[in-house]
Amino acid sequence: MTKAEIVEQIYERVGFSKKEAAELVEKVFEIIKQTLAEGEKVKISGFGNFVVREKNARKGRNPQTGEEILLEARRVLTFKPSLVLKNILNGAEHPGAESGRSAP
Repeated sequence: MTKAEIVEQIYERVGFSKKEAAELVEKVFEIIKQTLAEGEKVKISGFGNFVVREKNARKGRNPQTGEEILLEARRVLTFKPSLVLKNILNGAEHPGAESGRSAP
């Protein structure tokens, strides 16, 4: 799904004009980006958590040449889906129900 498709869905489902829907989507993404850039976690209930992690500098190896190289410290973004989202993705009948597990 693209940003334009999200705008289209908001336009169709909520009734905002396309311009208002586009502005809303842009503002939401800008807030999320800014929050993550500040190193804070973004938690969206029923969807998941976006977390910025710090990775230390470490030694690596060029896979083509085998030459040892230094990989610089960096920040990486991780996403952990909520249990609700996992259940929906795995076809659980009820979003809060455990999926793939049978009763003992």
